[in-house]
Amino acid sequence: MLRNALDATRAAGARFAYFDNTYMYPQDHRTQTEMTPFEPVGRKGKVRARMAQLVLEEMQRGEIPVLIARAPEFYGPGRTQGFTNSLVIERMKAGKRALVPVRADRRRTLIWTPDASRALARLGTTPDAYGQTWHLPVSDAHPTYGEFVELVATVFGVSSRYTVVPRWALNAAGLINSQAREIRELLPRYAADNLFDDSKFRDRFPDFAVTSHAEGLERIRRETRD
Repeated sequence: MLRNALDATRAAGARFAYFDNTYMYPQDHRTQTEMTPFEPVGRKGKVRARMAQLVLEEMQRGEIPVLIARAPEFYGPGRTQGFTNSLVIERMKAGKRALVPVRADRRRTLIWTPDASRALARLGTTPDAYGQTWHLPVSDAHPTYGEFVELVATVFGVSSRYTVVPRWALNAAGLINSQAREIRELLPRYAADNLFDDSKFRDRFPDFAVTSHAEGLERIRRETRD
């Protein structure tokens, strides 16, 4: 599919903006920048690394304008798909305990999905953004999951109770549950601080307004109420 998309872009004389994630990055404490080497863990990471490499090779050929826009873990309104939405926000909205994978004391970088969409559009309409990899903008805050649960509880007016699900339990649950199976190969990143550097984007687009976690959660609360 990716090769076909690149071929179609070339045939149409169009530009190609590739929206990517961080699955191919090392799953450890290193701060992630656009220069972070690929060290994929598991099937998802290896596939993502191959796809990103294909786009980088197209970028190096220079036959068509190509850029990569990379985002960390999502959270957001509506039907946003992400472990933070499903394990924390949705459960707390329903009056249930949040489920925190592996560690509650490790710092997380989350991107508000509407910000990711706006930033991708901004890059795609900026001619000199092509030929480069960009980290999309995130909130300045990098809370631990424990701190994020407290913030959700404050915004939604619910209990801040949570359960830390250990790695062995998630591995076992993956044998019978598809959602748990999806998270298994990403578990190392939940045992370490996950810090994502967006300074390149912020320097290039200083007027871009980034949604804070409190603002994003308030929008989800209003959406739920309405």
